Amino acid sequence: MSSDPIDLHKELKKYFGFDQFKGLQEQVVRSIVSGKNTFVIMPTGGGKSLCYQLPALIQEGVAIVVSPLIALMKNQVDALRSLGSEMGIAHVLNSSLTKTEINQVKKDIASGLTKLLYVAPESLTKDEYVEFLKAQNISFVAIDEAHCISEWGHDFRPEYRNLRNIISSIGELPIIGLTATATPKVQEDILKNLDMPDANTFKASFNRPNLFYEVRTKTKNVEADIIRFIKQHKGKSGVIYCLSRKKVEEIAQVLQVNGISAVPYHAGLDAKTRAKHQDMFLMEDVDVVVATIAFGMGIDKPDVRFVIHHDIPKSLESYYQETGRAGRDGGEGHCLAYYSYKDVEKLEKFMAGKPVAEQEVGFALLQEVVSYAETSISRRKFLLHYFGEEFDNETGEGGDMDDNVRNPKKKIEAKDNVVVLLDVIRDTKELYKSKEIILTLIGKVNATIKAHRTDAQKFFGRGKEHDEKYWMALVRQIMVEGLIRKDIETYGVLKLTEKGLEFIKNPHSFMMTEDHEYDDNEDDSVVTSGKSSGTADEALMAMLVDLRKKVAKKEGVPPYVVFQEFSLEDMALKYPASITEMSNIQGVGEGKAKKYGKDFVDLIARYVEDNDIVRPDDLVVKSTGANSALKLYIIQNIDRKLPLDDIAKAKGLDMDTLLKEMEQIVYSGTKLNISYWVDDILDEDQQEEIQDYFMESESDKIQDALDEFDGEFDTEELRLMRIKFISEVAN
Repeated sequence: MSSDPIDLHKELKKYFGFDQFKGLQEQVVRSIVSGKNTFVIMPTGGGKSLCYQLPALIQEGVAIVVSPLIALMKNQVDALRSLGSEMGIAHVLNSSLTKTEINQVKKDIASGLTKLLYVAPESLTKDEYVEFLKAQNISFVAIDEAHCISEWGHDFRPEYRNLRNIISSIGELPIIGLTATATPKVQEDILKNLDMPDANTFKASFNRPNLFYEVRTKTKNVEADIIRFIKQHKGKSGVIYCLSRKKVEEIAQVLQVNGISAVPYHAGLDAKTRAKHQDMFLMEDVDVVVATIAFGMGIDKPDVRFVIHHDIPKSLESYYQETGRAGRDGGEGHCLAYYSYKDVEKLEKFMAGKPVAEQEVGFALLQEVVSYAETSISRRKFLLHYFGEEFDNETGEGGDMDDNVRNPKKKIEAKDNVVVLLDVIRDTKELYKSKEIILTLIGKVNATIKAHRTDAQKFFGRGKEHDEKYWMALVRQIMVEGLIRKDIETYGVLKLTEKGLEFIKNPHSFMMTEDHEYDDNEDDSVVTSGKSSGTADEALMAMLVDLRKKVAKKEGVPPYVVFQEFSLEDMALKYPASITEMSNIQGVGEGKAKKYGKDFVDLIARYVEDNDIVRPDDLVVKSTGANSALKLYIIQNIDRKLPLDDIAKAKGLDMDTLLKEMEQIVYSGTKLNISYWVDDILDEDQQEEIQDYFMESESDKIQDALDEFDGEFDTEELRLMRIKFISEVAN
């Protein structure tokens, strides 16, 4: 086959009907046709599969394509068969075939009819297949989803590790590795494992200029925020990703109850339901799919307008892949992720049972996600840097398409501290990961630091006027600026770059952006708490705070007893104009609205009129009712004076969760008489002491009470007394 340029265009037109190659396709095809080992890194949607399909169709023999995704193999085989009249042009060889079908596949290959043979890596381990393939004329082997080879990839498959040996046993064949996501570490791993250091490497840009990246703090009323977001994008297609099946079901229900057409999608549903829900989404019978990460591998819907991450994913690769499902047609795509450090801790707990090596990888990948969420520099620049690509916000396409660039945080001069940080990395002999570097700076010891006797050095504690968060942010920002890098061999160890060494010699201004504050020390137990999302009306907020003070004074109770702060914020966002609407405000409930609501509703009505405010009338989020049944059960059984541990056991709750539910009940204005339980735990004097504390205190935070009593009472006792206090004083 001649590799004359006209030839390739002619073949492209003949088989695929295109006049032009896209991006790097032509160079890749030339490399493969000339029999060279080739490595292709191309984001999803970049036309990766054509890179090996065209060479396979125009060369002698059959190309073996290794892929882990059975659904995708099937789609590609169908697509290839539709190109010509021959069914045998492409085949799948996997465990789902009958003996007769396998014989047909072998016959088509032997006769030279088949050009592409798709196999799962498991199939290649079968001796009979290997023996058969040895005798055939094979053009090359393409390994799709090649990141599965690397345990640093987001989808590591052990059976991929042995591919190189199997291929060698079949023959001396050119290898083509393809992946849609690869950090420098993963790229190196793939080339090493496939033993092709000399491969021609082609890397397309990972920049998707039409996607807008945004991260919001995940508060207790994240559902309301999601509903509001979807209603602002009415009639548009979107995907919401959650980590657990249970969450998928819950969110899909909440959306349906609130008038949004949505379906769930996860591995727990039977195949028929999954296929049906996927089709409904593709055919636009529903707007939104709520899914676990299993969704979307095989779908190619070009006009997904938003991708929401209800839970932060386990790696930036997954995040990039999942957000990449938005705006495939080049139109708008909004990528919104909700972040709270509590979710990260949950993911860390999941990793606890795994082998140490796997845990280490998992933690490192998760740390990158945390960095992405907490960074206040351009998210696009951060993401592309992670994939080993430089990006300049001034000149790069899509430079202003993220929340950090649109709403820049305050910047502070950090030149001297950059020097301190670089010095410490140099003086600790470039042995440490960022964690140890930061501990050294703030003067804290751990086992590694002790082993290296770093705590005995005079620079130990040199940066203790700043906290861990400050140094972490600075490490991230100088890394993106290229003053330090993570060593590829020992992933995570920080090394100085030429640029960094130069900076130590000739420091210049370095404006550091302050990191985002993600406040995860929300009130330690009142579940209803959490900042109201969106921006509250600050002028109204100030008036509401004043009114609360007055009412509290008149009633002789602390202000938080009237309404908690986040309830006021919610009022300043939703402008409730009646007692009914007031009872839908976060943490208010019917009892509270009746008792204190009138003054507040009147104030809000006057304010709305004076300032010509258009009220958002659709912001009352309906709940699915599952929660209220539990609350009713708790109220009824406390009325019957049932022991609290029995109530908890009957509903499969731990004590902490039961107390949270009870707190929600009393904070919303319903009375719970738990004296029968408290009297058994605390005597009269102790109760009085705690009661007086809550009466005098500015805050109802349990941590403040613990500090005040200095170990005299435990958390549970204080929480029970707070429930009793709120119930008696407020309701």
